[in-house]
Amino acid sequence: MNLQEIYEEKKRELAQIERALACAIHTDHDMLRKTSNHLLEAGGKRMRPVFVLLAGSFGSYEFEQLQKVAVALELIHMATLVHDDVIDNAETRRGRKTVKEEWDNRVAMYTGDYILACALKELTALGEYPVQERLATAMVRMCLGEIAQIEDLFSEELSLKKYLHRIKRKTALLMATSCQLGAMVSDVPPALERAVTAYGYYVGMAFQLTDDVLDFMGDEKTLGKPAGSDLEQGNVTLPVIYALNQGSEEVRQAIFTYLRSKGESGSLKEILDMIRTSGGIEYTMDLSRRYMDKAFSCLEKLPATAERESLQMIAEFILRRSY
Repeated sequence: MNLQEIYEEKKRELAQIERALACAIHTDHDMLRKTSNHLLEAGGKRMRPVFVLLAGSFGSYEFEQLQKVAVALELIHMATLVHDDVIDNAETRRGRKTVKEEWDNRVAMYTGDYILACALKELTALGEYPVQERLATAMVRMCLGEIAQIEDLFSEELSLKKYLHRIKRKTALLMATSCQLGAMVSDVPPALERAVTAYGYYVGMAFQLTDDVLDFMGDEKTLGKPAGSDLEQGNVTLPVIYALNQGSEEVRQAIFTYLRSKGESGSLKEILDMIRTSGGIEYTMDLSRRYMDKAFSCLEKLPATAERESLQMIAEFILRRSY
């Protein structure tokens, strides 16, 4: 089962959100219209809007309010991707050229800023809900996670604790916030709001761990970007950390040399092969499954509805996904 099949129950609402995304970033400026639509037209998993809708189903489910939250969250996510591609010097995203590659870095940075401004505009229409404060806090923490990643580029001393703290800020918090805000604007009872928010956090952690494995195990056609691109850019993830601590002396020295030279020494292909056979892939996936088990425990606290089943299927998809 793929995500589209899982999303089938919310197909109509998601189509409306897709149209609302296009409307939110519409501008009469020709270049900005093209650049801001570039990533939107490439599609995406739309997990954050789906989490908003599913979380809202445990309350009053005011779709107009949920749509505003969903659009704002997805636009924030899109803006960070455009900025990330500049920082990472990435040429492809979702199987097509990035904004910075199609145009240039300056255009990409201002495009990301514009999309972020559109997200903030969406939030102004949400009335009295304390959504803005919660989302602003999540965005601050996301930025801290991104800065931490930059500080740790090509680091040979990154600990498991620091890595997990980084991906919590970088990925998990926005997924947790998606669930939380969907619950908040739908007046979901506090106990259920806490449960669905925790679900979003644990799923977000598992998602990023799985994503870091896919960077080593996936293929470019499926991923939409070259395999091994994280390490090539200096982003040290858990499979690398495991190999540095548990791999053979040969493996450890090869990775040390690569990191210390900032990718100038050693064959990336050979190092990727070493990491794949070091046990780090299995270790990372095991940890991902443990986070997902916690997510499943959170779901048990929610009413047994079709929406809860969808949340469970999304979690199961994340563990077995190839993109």
